[in-house]
Amino acid sequence: MTTSPRFIVHGGAGEWLNFDEDQVLAGVRAAAQAGWDILKVGGSAGDACEKATNILEDHPLFDAGYGSFVNSEGEVEMDALFADGSIRYGAVAAVRRVRYAISLARLVLTKTDNCFFVGDGADQLAASLGVPLIPNIDLVTEKEYALFREREGQRAPRPGLGTGTVGAVALDQSGHMVSATSTGGIPDKKKGRVGDTPIFGAGGYADDVLGGASATGKGENIMRFFLCKLAVDGMRGGTPAQTAARAALNFLATRIPEPNVGIIMVGVDGSLGAMHSTAAMPIAWVDAGGEVQAAMRYQGWFD
Repeated sequence: MTTSPRFIVHGGAGEWLNFDEDQVLAGVRAAAQAGWDILKVGGSAGDACEKATNILEDHPLFDAGYGSFVNSEGEVEMDALFADGSIRYGAVAAVRRVRYAISLARLVLTKTDNCFFVGDGADQLAASLGVPLIPNIDLVTEKEYALFREREGQRAPRPGLGTGTVGAVALDQSGHMVSATSTGGIPDKKKGRVGDTPIFGAGGYADDVLGGASATGKGENIMRFFLCKLAVDGMRGGTPAQTAARAALNFLATRIPEPNVGIIMVGVDGSLGAMHSTAAMPIAWVDAGGEVQAAMRYQGWFD
């Protein structure tokens, strides 16, 4: 079966205050272009999602990889989920010594008989699979380190959600669906805290029969209702991705005051979806003409 590939990425649902929005949009646009360059020549959804997520993990403006928020101890602890449309996945949580958490999550899927590794065990797995280990401080930007030192002096945590998780969802020409999600977690989190990102069905989900999704925002709310599976299941019967995304977020809003979440989606019919209940959520996608588009806030993108 030959399918027209589709691709979308997000840079995290949050407040996005005091950021250069042009730089933020350039970041998600570059990630989407890199993934699309793979898909448009017949490459796999997995390769496209991993490459795009790696670019966002390398970008200092996004809360994943280099640029992750530090925890209350001044360390980076990262979570990631690589969800495959065959209803299989690889996940890692609280990893501290790898450059690309999403690539390690993919290795969990492809190189082990397990699904989920955490903490030191995940870092040890990375080393055993030939992934270079790096000092944790290499993941901390100068800005984040300065903010940590300032907070230590004041003993005052940062308010609000800040930026957020990054993610990508792809449908390749073989009809295969993949979702990739990576994060450094919330600002000043307690050591060992894990949110929704590595939870299959919550932070991400992919099903070759229906579609795929990647979530972002307040993980404790996303986990309560397995937001991504809820949204993907909403595409049964041919419901377009945008309709399903809106319905899922509307449902959360009926159960949780101010859920502060966002989601991107791709349906097996090629439809795209994106919604957020935060102030902003930078996304980039490939339109029907093969051109990469980007936006910071919901503007009826796919209605």
